[in-house]
Amino acid sequence: MTELTPDNAGRLARLKFRAWHRGTREADYMIGCFFDKFHAEWSDEEIDMFERMIEEEDVDIMAWALGTQSIPEEYQGPMLTRMMQLDYVDIPR
Repeated sequence: MTELTPDNAGRLARLKFRAWHRGTREADYMIGCFFDKFHAEWSDEEIDMFERMIEEEDVDIMAWALGTQSIPEEYQGPMLTRMMQLDYVDIPR
């Protein structure tokens, strides 16, 4: 788990914004809800990985999470495995 410091607080705020402002509502819910649910328990390395991953195209991230496209080697591991469960998505009403 990452210690919250002023430096990474700003970084996490930027990541939260990027996670929730993807371009489609579906991607916002999938990626934004994932960030909200799990970011507090991520290591610095996992934050780095998420930061790289959200620079990818939404359609690719969603396809990886839905299992319709192979996950690139650099993103394979526990984070994407967890994202594929999709049980973290809580659609606001």
